[in-house]
Amino acid sequence: MARLGNCSLTWAALIILLLPGSLEECGHISVSAPIVHLGDPITASCIIKQNCSHLDPEPQILWRLGAELQPGGRQQRLSDGTQESIITLPHLNHTQAFLSCCLNWGNSLQILDQVELRAGYPPAIPHNLSCLMNLTTSSLICQWEPGPETHLPTSFTLKSFKSRGNCQTQGDSILDCVPKDGQSHCCIPRKHLLLYQNMGIWVQAENALGTSMSPQLCLDPMDVVKLEPPMLRTMDPSPEAAPPQAGCLQLCWEPWQPGLHINQKCELRHKPQRGEASWALVGPLPLEALQYELCGLLPATAYTLQIRCIRWPLPGHWSDWSPSLELRTTERAPTVRLDTWWRQRQLDPRTVQLFWKPVPLEEDSGRIQGYVVSWRPSGQAGAILPLCNTTELSCTFHLPSEAQEVALVAYNSAGTSRPTPVVFSESRGPALTRLHAMARDPHSLWVGWEPPNPWPQGYVIEWGLGPPSASNSNKTWRMEQNGRATGFLLKENIRPFQLYEIIVTPLYQDTMGPSQHVYAYSQEMAPSHAPELHLKHIGKTWAQLEWVPEPPELGKSPLTHYTIFWTNAQNQSFCLC
Repeated sequence: MARLGNCSLTWAALIILLLPGSLEECGHISVSAPIVHLGDPITASCIIKQNCSHLDPEPQILWRLGAELQPGGRQQRLSDGTQESIITLPHLNHTQAFLSCCLNWGNSLQILDQVELRAGYPPAIPHNLSCLMNLTTSSLICQWEPGPETHLPTSFTLKSFKSRGNCQTQGDSILDCVPKDGQSHCCIPRKHLLLYQNMGIWVQAENALGTSMSPQLCLDPMDVVKLEPPMLRTMDPSPEAAPPQAGCLQLCWEPWQPGLHINQKCELRHKPQRGEASWALVGPLPLEALQYELCGLLPATAYTLQIRCIRWPLPGHWSDWSPSLELRTTERAPTVRLDTWWRQRQLDPRTVQLFWKPVPLEEDSGRIQGYVVSWRPSGQAGAILPLCNTTELSCTFHLPSEAQEVALVAYNSAGTSRPTPVVFSESRGPALTRLHAMARDPHSLWVGWEPPNPWPQGYVIEWGLGPPSASNSNKTWRMEQNGRATGFLLKENIRPFQLYEIIVTPLYQDTMGPSQHVYAYSQEMAPSHAPELHLKHIGKTWAQLEWVPEPPELGKSPLTHYTIFWTNAQNQSFCLC
């Protein structure tokens, strides 16, 4: 019983307490090897002593691996009168199991003896051994990858020695470093190191099936120094310093104090806080600099920044990335073109409704906070009078009697866009001809026209629900810059089974032509009702009917034909199709 594993001693002791006293020393197991390669065969024998007189003269010895009975045991009586059973397990596929020698005792299977078997692999060669010198803890930290699981207790030892050459000649040995269980790294304290001198370092792995060693490293501890990162900070505003430009950030950092005497280079990385953008790397930063202006960023955007450093030009390891610093870039004034369109009220021509749309001129055109419509009175130098300040894309204002032109700008906290002049002139250009519209599908309408002569510079196309739901405030519009266009597909704000009014106005140099309009359904429905029938004459086999055609519905196609249905006295249906 002394061969039981430690983890099973308590269980084994309980089994012994349950055995009949005369059976405690009856059986004994021997194995060819208690630890083998996983999948290898193993042979075991169990001998029942002769002095167990209370047993049957020919007791049947049984084998059990774990909880399963094992066939194949060969039993024989030896010359000294003992009974022996030998079994060979062709493949031990359990990493840990108990092999038991048993007898049938009464109505149960009684264990006479058992032994713990282990199976696994010899240790693989440790690989990827690397070391770094931590100046904070003044120790050389080495780590490695132990390789595949061996399924056996395996110990690792970090071994090293001092050498004045290239580690071909071994000098004084350094005390072995043994990591804690389950760890793949170990620290050699400063008192065992000799800085600026080479060391030979390797890892030895050992278990019951063998020993392996990693390739040897030869290094000077100071060549693997790993610095701590600086601390990033935002620069304090200075009255003398110019504020950062749009898309730029000004930052500084405090070096790691123990590394002040070490020459080093640093690099920066950044990414926007929103979205899933990856890090962008900037570096190396200017040597010995402690501040930097980072440009080329998106304006009005929050960024996360980190910095790291490495010993330079001597060898070393990059530090970890510093704690994050979060900064926001300043805004840039809007860079947009403002397409405009206006309409006068019929009852009060000096009341103008102005519409506009911003068209970005760059990929990042700047955030827009609002719009201002203003005019400059003649004879008043520098005087600019606002007519409208809004966040909407339109506004209605009273145009002063002497004003023929206003200026429209988009603005944010950084400034305004270039002013867009809006000139209010009479309609003196020629009108369009043959304006027509038709539905392409339930969510689009095609509007076409015949251009006038001379060609316009462009067109304004307006569309919205027709009567009885017509409302100027709910109209959608766009500006077509191509004066030679002869039509456009309307896709925005088109719903099925709705009547739309479409207005097209040609634009000329400093003037416009008269607006033309047309009505169209985005998807036609059947006529709302049939005309009322009147019986004019009737005979034995014929009848004459008449009806008044319904007037054409606004925007709908005219009726093309009629179908007449009737039934006879026997309720049979007929039609004149």
